[in-house]
Amino acid sequence: MGLIGDLLPDFADGKIDDAPELLDEEAPWSILSDNSNDLAAQIRKMEHNHHNSFIHPTAIIGEFVAIEGPCFIGKNVEIKHAAFIRKGSWICEGAMVGHSSEIKNSILFPGAKVPHFNYVGDSIIGSRVNLGAGAKISNVRNDGREIILEMRSGRKVDSGLSKLGAIIGDDSRIGCNVVTNPGTIIEPGAEINPNSTVKGFFSSGKG
Repeated sequence: MGLIGDLLPDFADGKIDDAPELLDEEAPWSILSDNSNDLAAQIRKMEHNHHNSFIHPTAIIGEFVAIEGPCFIGKNVEIKHAAFIRKGSWICEGAMVGHSSEIKNSILFPGAKVPHFNYVGDSIIGSRVNLGAGAKISNVRNDGREIILEMRSGRKVDSGLSKLGAIIGDDSRIGCNVVTNPGTIIEPGAEINPNSTVKGFFSSGKG
């Protein structure tokens, strides 16, 4: 099935109509790198974009929202007051970015919610994931070195990226004020307690 199938079953099963193209089944983070098929490049290639961005007419954009293209904002997305949508953000149908939250070079799959004072950098957030208030998805090591990921088996993989946040599986719930270390992988259906620090490969215990 591969890593994408394990973590993002809705995407793997073809249930999502407005998702970007993920080319590497075992290294989905490769879409977050600076290459000819990264998120920003895919958005620029789309028809009917405006200023290198696409905003669906049904999307609701609140007051004082800052949008930095290129980005994709899909059908029935809600971007609330004072949110910051940065370059390379791809926000799928029905997802929500809340007050004072910031999204940078990341995918929010359908129904994902980043509702209150959140930061999501260089990450892939699965369908119907919910981030509690103040949860932060950290994307840079303090020492500036490339991000190393840990697989379920314990095998370590060099991402080749100096900026990489988390890959969070479908239907996970992240508690308030949680911080994920760079390169964290979280299985689908996980429930993470408030005020936790998460790193490596987090098992939901449901697989």
